[in-house]
Amino acid sequence: MPTIISKDGTEIFYKDWGSGQPVVFSHGRPLSADDWDTQLIFFLQHGYRVIAHDRRGHGRSAQVADGHDMDHYADDLAAVTARLDLRNAIHVGHSTGGGEVIRYLARHGESRVAKAAIMSAIPPLLVRTDANPGGQPKAHFDDLQAQLAANRAESYLNIASGPFYGFNRPGAEPSEAIIRNWWRQAMMGGAYAGYLGIVASSQTDFTEDLKKIAVPVLVMHGDDDQIVPYADSAPLTADLLKNGTLKTYPGFPHGMHTTHSDTINADLLDFFQS
Repeated sequence: MPTIISKDGTEIFYKDWGSGQPVVFSHGRPLSADDWDTQLIFFLQHGYRVIAHDRRGHGRSAQVADGHDMDHYADDLAAVTARLDLRNAIHVGHSTGGGEVIRYLARHGESRVAKAAIMSAIPPLLVRTDANPGGQPKAHFDDLQAQLAANRAESYLNIASGPFYGFNRPGAEPSEAIIRNWWRQAMMGGAYAGYLGIVASSQTDFTEDLKKIAVPVLVMHGDDDQIVPYADSAPLTADLLKNGTLKTYPGFPHGMHTTHSDTINADLLDFFQS
């Protein structure tokens, strides 16, 4: 398997297909690079070089106990881009992966980057604080950790079959294949990475990171996102960016790049070519 070794010695798995302008995909928690397979095939067929890695502790990357925080996630992404010598790259991040892209740009600079797109992404800050009264209460994330620690398999199944894709909404038609694929990816990763990833994704404040970024960033979010509620994420993120564009998808769920891949892929392609 193709891997790189990060600066702290962690083995990171990646996919690297095709040639042309590189598009680098960062997945959400607790999934893997496989969550982007539809996009990887689509953009490969449109002449792009597509790259996606498994975050540390996820998928086929090393199940280490340390480094499950946004700085390490960003450093691992930087290690992939440096090893592959990617230039003029477009970065795309979903959910926690959106936070990873933002921290990477703010922490490592934009010299290798042309533009970025984040969707259903966690910035600016998920958890409720005095400065972020619209966030979700910390008890919500504590409960997610407790459910994972008690029965990870059941916890993940409930997320995949419910709020992640909006399959719990009236009139929804759940896809057993999509649910099983989500669960497969989640269970491939380490339990501790998933556990600590809840803290990293919910308690990291990206406000100052967003202010530093100058490259064009497309902020894509469904207004029926039950994992990262729309009102206190995407509009605030777009406002903090120097060159951000907000695109709102009425009724789309958190995992919209899977449930509505045709729409998402077409909009990404338009953004890449603009």
